[in-house]
Amino acid sequence: MNDKKTRTESEFEVRSYLRDLRYALEHNAKVDFQIERQVDCHRNPRYTNQFTVADLFPDENPVDALKQELKTLSVEEYMRTVKDLRFPNRSEMREFGKVYDGKGDVYIKIRVELLSAYGNHTTFVMSFHYAEIPFTPDMFPYRKLSGGDVL
Repeated sequence: MNDKKTRTESEFEVRSYLRDLRYALEHNAKVDFQIERQVDCHRNPRYTNQFTVADLFPDENPVDALKQELKTLSVEEYMRTVKDLRFPNRSEMREFGKVYDGKGDVYIKIRVELLSAYGNHTTFVMSFHYAEIPFTPDMFPYRKLSGGDVL
């Protein structure tokens, strides 16, 4: 789906973004995580950030667990890039999908922002919850088939 608010970045751009994300996270980037969101009040609790993080990382600090998980994201898990129509002057958000064997598909939406000239970064984790709709191969532009071909 490519419309005014979404686009697919090139594989090179996604790799660069992930490299920069890992660098920021390894150099004390702040992680802001919305554990409770207003949109969740009408949602099945299973599909909320709060439930998913508690289910996947029951004995861990949520922010520490997410920081580690974000470092493991790959280009194959990239779905698309989304403009924030509510805050058009903010950086775009990236959507990823990660499969946790035995648990389910997890939808991840993040934004990284440079907040000062001194290199202070903040990673906003808007979504980290079980996907309401199961992932399909066509949602991932760079997911490889078993033969090494890109979907």
